[in-house]
Amino acid sequence: MKAVFIRAAPYGGDAMNLPVENVAAAIPFYEETMGFRIVSRQDTPPKTVSLTRDKVQIGLAENGGDPTQEGCFFEVDNVETAFAEIKGKPAAASDFRVDRLGDQSYRVFFMIAPDGLCYMIGQRQE
Repeated sequence: MKAVFIRAAPYGGDAMNLPVENVAAAIPFYEETMGFRIVSRQDTPPKTVSLTRDKVQIGLAENGGDPTQEGCFFEVDNVETAFAEIKGKPAAASDFRVDRLGDQSYRVFFMIAPDGLCYMIGQRQE
């Protein structure tokens, strides 16, 4: 069973324009580790790729931005299942903790993708 990705909230302004140094080099991580699939790809500058998983769509772009300053929060239906999918694959994942986003609490973990983007993956807590 796999976790369902419900929504993506970018740390900056645009989940469809996340900066990476090399789109082609970044794609395998998102497909093999994160379970995304390619929706579209543009190989002319600026190189971009649109990726989807469940209800979430993100885009990676060679746009000159700093990936270490960007990423997304992914809300999932089951954070433990998401963690199990990712742990053991080539990703650095943190332990769980509870964070408050607005008026809602989430059980979350963090991971840094090889391209430098940071992701917080979490499940809403009652």
